[in-house]
Amino acid sequence: MTDQPDDNRDDGTDPNQIQREDYARSAADIERQRSIFDQSTRTRLLPNAADLARRQAIMRSAKWMLPLLALILLGSIAAWPAVQRAVIMHTGTMAQMSHVRVKSGSMLNPTYRGLDDHGRPYMVTADEARQISSERIDLSNPAADTLMDNGNWMYVTARDGVYIQHAQILDLTHDVTVYRNDGTLMLSPSADVDMRHNIIVTDSWIHGEGPIGEIDVQGGMLDTRGGIMLFRGPGRMILNAAERSN
Repeated sequence: MTDQPDDNRDDGTDPNQIQREDYARSAADIERQRSIFDQSTRTRLLPNAADLARRQAIMRSAKWMLPLLALILLGSIAAWPAVQRAVIMHTGTMAQMSHVRVKSGSMLNPTYRGLDDHGRPYMVTADEARQISSERIDLSNPAADTLMDNGNWMYVTARDGVYIQHAQILDLTHDVTVYRNDGTLMLSPSADVDMRHNIIVTDSWIHGEGPIGEIDVQGGMLDTRGGIMLFRGPGRMILNAAERSN
């Protein structure tokens, strides 16, 4: 019989232990890794004068900037209601401006506002306005809305008109219509409206209808403030039955 070689050599290793080649490290690798974790061999770099100055500048800036940012935040919170009101007003203004268009030197859908000599408001609107001079404005389809005494109001319309801004005079022509909230309606080819004194004057014929009856005259004057109507003849008046009984 031949002797079998004995593979159980005494090399200091456990034959039951699994060996991996990727775990095998050389002595140089072990020494290098140990030197990395060795705190005694690690040195800490101290900052130089420039680094210290830069850090001090950052700290000083932060000491002032943080309170300033807090103050700005508190101020914005306190001012937010005023900002919101301004935004709402701006939105309303832009909504009104969206109805106004400028085309070829004229303004579409203009609105002119003013006060009479008693501080009551009035408003003049038109489909189109053309600036002829610094004072004169030609209007297409003008309309004037004015407030009278005791809360009454008057509305005047025409197909054409001229508005003199400084004098507050509205010169109306073609199909002039005057309507008051008491039911009085007056028609005339032309009329001059003094917006400052609330007076309407015309030299053309007038046809009027109202609670008291009907009237046709050759001209007249209406003082809306004093409630006075003066007419120029010849003319014709038809009273309602209720007025005849009085």
